[in-house]
Amino acid sequence: MVQLRLPKNSKIQKGKVFKATSNSSSLRTFHVYRWNPEDNLNPRMDEFTIDTKESGPMILDVLLHIKNNIDSTLTFRRSCREGVCGSCAMNVNGTNTLACIKHIDEISGPVHIRPLPHMEVIKDLVPDLKHAFKQYASIKPWIQNNDNPARERKQSQEDRAKLDGLWECVLCFSCTTACPSYWWNNDKYLGPATLLQSYRFIADSRDTKTNERLDDLQDPFSLYRCHSIMNCTNTCPKGLNPAKAIGNIKKLMVIKN
Repeated sequence: MVQLRLPKNSKIQKGKVFKATSNSSSLRTFHVYRWNPEDNLNPRMDEFTIDTKESGPMILDVLLHIKNNIDSTLTFRRSCREGVCGSCAMNVNGTNTLACIKHIDEISGPVHIRPLPHMEVIKDLVPDLKHAFKQYASIKPWIQNNDNPARERKQSQEDRAKLDGLWECVLCFSCTTACPSYWWNNDKYLGPATLLQSYRFIADSRDTKTNERLDDLQDPFSLYRCHSIMNCTNTCPKGLNPAKAIGNIKKLMVIKN
């Protein structure tokens, strides 16, 4: 079970309870993390009993139903609703996932919805991702190549296939926030999502800065705080393997040195 980073000197309280009036067999109970920095109150878990026939089949559908029909102050991120943008990443019953592609029927019993763990919370289910995106920017996530081709940089099918399992990352940071090494060293360790993205460009045949990219990771923390716990791979809602990508970078480090 992952842990939240709570505001200082606070603990989660039992919150408001909202009961459905129907007796439908499709009633489900959802416990939702709430915290507003402006009301000077401790975080709480509000309880909502929802008829899922009225809400929709996904966790995000339930949250939208709560916001639209019960409590308009509930705050969370969402955009594409197709598992592509990564905006609605949150922790559902102890596992980081994307709310838009997490089906209610995959969960038995009460559903507990919390923000991504070990991140500062802006409000309710919205984590502060500024630091994570700053780390992502540090690996220069674009193709670096000083050659000027006449038209385009072509790539063989074999080289293109090397990017499968890498380009699909939507930067939801579910993997990064599930990593204990990142919890304790996030000031220096780049984390699984950023390192997977780093390998995506290292593995790209059109990029000519492999040595420079490896040099940028050559310190005790940026890469080597990964201990292959595999939380990142186990939680990735897109089914990717950040741990394998990190392992591949370590192999290239050995070859280079």
